[in-house]
Amino acid sequence: MFDLLTPMVPLPVTLCNEVVTLEPIEPRHATDLQAALDDRVFEYMPMRSSVKTPSEVRRYVDFQQRRTETIAFAVIDNSSGAAIGSTSFMNIRAEHRGLEIGSTWITKSARGTRVNPAMKHLMLSHAFDGLGAVRVELKTDARNLRSRSAILKLGAQFEGILRHHLIMPDGHLRDTAMYSITRDDWVGVERGLLARLGA
Repeated sequence: MFDLLTPMVPLPVTLCNEVVTLEPIEPRHATDLQAALDDRVFEYMPMRSSVKTPSEVRRYVDFQQRRTETIAFAVIDNSSGAAIGSTSFMNIRAEHRGLEIGSTWITKSARGTRVNPAMKHLMLSHAFDGLGAVRVELKTDARNLRSRSAILKLGAQFEGILRHHLIMPDGHLRDTAMYSITRDDWVGVERGLLARLGA
């Protein structure tokens, strides 16, 4: 049992199961990440610059490494050993034992496979069982129906819409759909994830 009045201490860590490995993002992942990109990866993310060319991908990796209150991971496909996407613990609120799982994307061929539930199980298990989090948030553009469906499939609870939450690069005022999983939800959420993974 964790002392709620003692802040969490999230540190960079490597997380692994039979499907994927999540390791702290580094410049050596840039070539794989560039190959994993497609035009829709950042469609709903408030990216202020393009992430396509080798130099842009290296700049993206550097940005992810330098973000405050964030631990960014490369998603490694264990079957190939290649980095096929990225995800982060972000907006870490150590004193309140909360964080967000976000900035998540995976290559097109991995969508709808075991990759997303495998990586979410690793991250949620580490958050709740390893760090003692009491709340994990997930947010997405309200227009991103695929992402919203995937978040609900995890067992997260929809909490509402943050209206005009972000200004997108094209000037669109993004409404953000907010979801959460609490420590009380985790047992049921984990059961569902393990069933999807065939564990």
